Amino acid sequence: MNVNVPPPAIEADRLTKRYGEANAVDSISFQIAAGSVTGLLGGNGAGKTTTIGMIMSLVAPTSGRVSVLGFDMARDAYRVLHRMNFESPYIDLPHRLTVRQNLTVFGRLYGVKSVSERIARLAADLDLKDFVDRQSGKLSAGQKTRVALAKALINEPDILILDEPTASLDPDTADWIRGHLERYRANNNATLLLASHNMGEVERLCDRVLMMKRGSIVDDDAPAKLIARYGRQNLEEVFLDIARGTGAAKKEAAE
Repeated sequence: MNVNVPPPAIEADRLTKRYGEANAVDSISFQIAAGSVTGLLGGNGAGKTTTIGMIMSLVAPTSGRVSVLGFDMARDAYRVLHRMNFESPYIDLPHRLTVRQNLTVFGRLYGVKSVSERIARLAADLDLKDFVDRQSGKLSAGQKTRVALAKALINEPDILILDEPTASLDPDTADWIRGHLERYRANNNATLLLASHNMGEVERLCDRVLMMKRGSIVDDDAPAKLIARYGRQNLEEVFLDIARGTGAAKKEAAE
């Protein structure tokens, strides 16, 4: 074994989560390389949110294991959580605190040095300057999305998990955010795990896609290879084939 080979950024081994008799996640295994961008796709109830929860040590697996940067998240999450972060526009920050106050709290929680300087940089990079001292509860949906991304980048994470990162943004701002994520990954060799229903976004950002259905990974490949294998024009058509159960026949026909 080559001791110089770094561990996968994220590794799941027969990862399972049951709720009563239902398998929310059913013995999935995968590895995600450092510096890559991976899409985690599936319809509602496919198991994406539960999988993300186990990766972040928010949900305890029923069986199997998940590790991040070589650390078992069931035992050693405290050793790696400061190197991770999560973004979702659907999770509200405390409404009565200003954007600056919220970012300051999270910066201190993550042990960020020179928190005020980091906030100033994020405010410039993400165009928050006009509302950084406004209460978070008084922001528009698009402004909240940009603030959520700023919160996720406050500690310059090695692992960034994104849930619909451009939701509620106009096309121009969404495109700018995608460009910012691409630059962040390239400049920091960061690993991004992206859950999104925007298939164009996934095609642009992701090196690889994990397709989930009913708690299982049903396909795993680069977006272009999935499109070719299913004989479709774009990833949205592949997604619909898999979600509607017509994908297997199309896949066989393409092969």
